[in-house]
Amino acid sequence: MKNRIEEIRNEKGIKQEDFAKLMGVSRQTISSLENGRYNPSILLAHKIAAYFGMAIEEVFIFEEE
Repeated sequence: MKNRIEEIRNEKGIKQEDFAKLMGVSRQTISSLENGRYNPSILLAHKIAAYFGMAIEEVFIFEEE
């Protein structure tokens, strides 16, 4: 699953470490999410989308294989 977390976070001028604290996860988790190495729980995905004021589908792009 792809996502736009890094793009949106950078547009808002939020550092990776600060965003991780806001989401209650480690900076490494945010890095892994942004690099596509980790898929978030539905709760974390919702929290991220809600923080950005967006729908989950606007942040996370599900591609069927």
